[in-house]
Amino acid sequence: MDAADTISAERALRIDLAACYRLVDHFGMCDLHLNHISARAPGGHGHFLINPFGMMYEEITASSLIKIDFDGNVLANSNSAYSVNLPGFIIHSAIHAARPGAGCIIHTHTEAGMAVSTLACGLLPLTQTAMRWGRVAYHDFEGVFVDPGEKKRLVENLGDCDVMILRNHGLLACGATIPEAFSNIYRLERACRTQLLAMACNSEITLPAMDIVERANAQLARSPTRDASGAERPQGAIEWPALRRMLDRRDPSYKD
Repeated sequence: MDAADTISAERALRIDLAACYRLVDHFGMCDLHLNHISARAPGGHGHFLINPFGMMYEEITASSLIKIDFDGNVLANSNSAYSVNLPGFIIHSAIHAARPGAGCIIHTHTEAGMAVSTLACGLLPLTQTAMRWGRVAYHDFEGVFVDPGEKKRLVENLGDCDVMILRNHGLLACGATIPEAFSNIYRLERACRTQLLAMACNSEITLPAMDIVERANAQLARSPTRDASGAERPQGAIEWPALRRMLDRRDPSYKD
């Protein structure tokens, strides 16, 4: 990829990442200015894009995203009034460095995600949505993510999973692309909300037999969605253009 192609690819990536921030806000998954979504920058140089700490998700734009490397060096920042959140750097640099295939990482502090993170049972396979992933990773709470020494344990616990529950903390989702990571966090959030609703009914909960759960895991993991032509598309790819169009109708400023 030559320099011109890299610049063009980064511009497109910035727009998609800014869209992802707006969508997380739209669907009620943000925590004021906290949390972070990152995307691996094109070019293979060990760089990634992340939000300016202090901006609300609803005001993130393509040009406002900060580019840093795995050592925390700022490579591009259009507004020096903002910097990168340290826990965000710790979490995202660790996973991007350990998982080259993780093009995007999303971390949230939703009420449902935090609530499920406190349950000893974790996420239960109560619904088809919750059975989407063959395995859900867990990482025990060690305090605020400011210790670089926690990186090793975080990536070991994540392994090759696409979603993780950070105990007593929140949720995390990865994807090869921004649409895939958004699809993962959106459905992980819905699975958590549904579980809490079911548990709040104070009635006996029905769990499918384990062989059925395993079958559903396999079906959902191995069956990519197909577009109108029948071509296989990765999770999140089909709905992403429609989500972008929804943002364009509401507020296209994320592209700025």
